[in-house]
Amino acid sequence: MAFASKRRPFLFDETRFQVVVARRRTGTNPGGPITTELRVNDRIRANEVRLVGPNGEQVGIVRLEDALRLAQESDLDLVEVAPTARPPVCRLMDYGKFKYEAAQKARESRRNQTNTIIKEMKLRPKIDQHDYDTKKGHVERFLRQGDKVKITIMFRGREQSRPELGFRLLQRLAGDIEELGFIEAAPRQDGRNMTMVVAPHKKKSEARVEAKEAKDRKAAERAAERDADAAYEKAQRDAVEQVAAKKPRKRSENIDPDMEA
Repeated sequence: MAFASKRRPFLFDETRFQVVVARRRTGTNPGGPITTELRVNDRIRANEVRLVGPNGEQVGIVRLEDALRLAQESDLDLVEVAPTARPPVCRLMDYGKFKYEAAQKARESRRNQTNTIIKEMKLRPKIDQHDYDTKKGHVERFLRQGDKVKITIMFRGREQSRPELGFRLLQRLAGDIEELGFIEAAPRQDGRNMTMVVAPHKKKSEARVEAKEAKDRKAAERAAERDADAAYEKAQRDAVEQVAAKKPRKRSENIDPDMEA
């Protein structure tokens, strides 16, 4: 039994064919990923550009050929810094040096970037003094490091009918740590828990710098102590050697006195 073919006849689209051929010749792909790379020298397509000198001086609107000639004479690159302007703005610069400095700035900004971390500390309404001091010490350490702290009071059983106990405890803790932080989110009831967020007075970057300075200071103090101990031990050894050198040698008792005559 023969089946009729359901394949559609091929229709040649000349317009689409020309677009594909143009893309292959120029190496462009409008549907590809967006690039942020600047056009340099021969990659600039505009006929005229607004030229800026290497020191920021305005040269004016010139033809692309003249701009390329000036770049070649100055041993610099012609970089299209504002492609959306009409005409595009191009600048004479050392493009390799420009990319290196931009990469250095990006690396430095990533290095200085700080991520705020929210620590959490949980307490009970009827906490004893020793546990309270321990928890408070942890909160103070987090604030010194530049981190925010979420303090949670956990209620159980009949404690849920006494929310004022948790509120007074949070107010007490906030008063004890007011030199290091402040209340960013006031106490509020959240089901069986009551929460409060405290934030440090100092930024994370400042806390990091202070921690590094404190670490370097402690390392210098330990090095000074080691040097002092080494100097003291050396002085003791030198004193012992000097005493031993000045001490007169005693005459042996086993020597016969007649042998000296």
